[in-house]
Amino acid sequence: MMNTISFASDNYSPAHPTIIKAIEHVNVGHVPAYGVDNYTQHAINAFKKLLGDNIDVYFVFNGTAANVIGLQTIAKSFNGIFCASTAHINVDECGAPEKHTGCKLLPIETQDGKLTVDAIKQHISRIGDQHVVQPKVISITQSTEYGTVYTPDEIKAIAQFAHNHNMLLHMDGARISNAVAYLNMDIKDITTNAGVDILSFGGTKNGLIFGEALIFFNNSNPDVKFYRKQSLNLASKMRFIAAQFTALLHDNLWLTNARHANEMAQLLVRGVQNIPEIQITQKVQANAVFALMPHQLIHELQKEYSFYIWNESTYEVRWMTAFDTKPEDVENFIAALKTIVHKNK
Repeated sequence: MMNTISFASDNYSPAHPTIIKAIEHVNVGHVPAYGVDNYTQHAINAFKKLLGDNIDVYFVFNGTAANVIGLQTIAKSFNGIFCASTAHINVDECGAPEKHTGCKLLPIETQDGKLTVDAIKQHISRIGDQHVVQPKVISITQSTEYGTVYTPDEIKAIAQFAHNHNMLLHMDGARISNAVAYLNMDIKDITTNAGVDILSFGGTKNGLIFGEALIFFNNSNPDVKFYRKQSLNLASKMRFIAAQFTALLHDNLWLTNARHANEMAQLLVRGVQNIPEIQITQKVQANAVFALMPHQLIHELQKEYSFYIWNESTYEVRWMTAFDTKPEDVENFIAALKTIVHKNK
């Protein structure tokens, strides 16, 4: 029988109880629609307290929308967007970035999901040549799709390179909370102070029902609101997205949730790393564990727990933890894995 606890994705998790209460709190009376309300302004002010005053904040329904609208605002159809080959915008957004921006994605192979200046340099050529797509954006994911984390110095180096080459730095921060929890530093050190131009700040994977925040640093663009409307992401009852973010940012709930998810990933990797049949493939820095395991073991374990096969050719799997993952959930998962390993010897 399939276990109700999942290690497939933090998207599988429920909403945090505090988020439910926040929605109940604002579900009273009539307020102006489309974000012209005090609840939305409170959420924007909370982000300014977190990231600094010189930002613009736009709430949307999901992460794909945040990424696409952000990229659409800063890139023209003849531009190119550098990203890791594993990037969500390249792999998991059904071509939405290319459809809506008209741009060409320029994926770069990486070992750990992280771009570097040296890797990007190799793909810069024929600037100004009318026959060639002109690079305009470097997009990085923090934490990456492999659960690895960029350091402030790494981000600063990419940002400086981007700006020196008339490009902008976009950060897909679907799991930025987990990155901050791992680095144990001020979030401004990897965003505001690191030279990031646009950030998609994730909420759905960290306790929200729905909603992401698209944040612009130092480059306000009046066109954003029109792209958001055209992209079907202007919520009429904006207060219900905004209230969730106000609650998430209050008393650092966003960071508490992420720290717990990261701790559960560490508990998981400690429990499986000495099993000979399991080979950990990536550094466990956020809330994801990647591992190689025999094909037969994968399918037997999937009868009890849901998780994804990340690479079907190598039998690499991904195990994700979430804010609501309990130590006993991890321990039961490890026990089930060990039982299956023993049965197949």
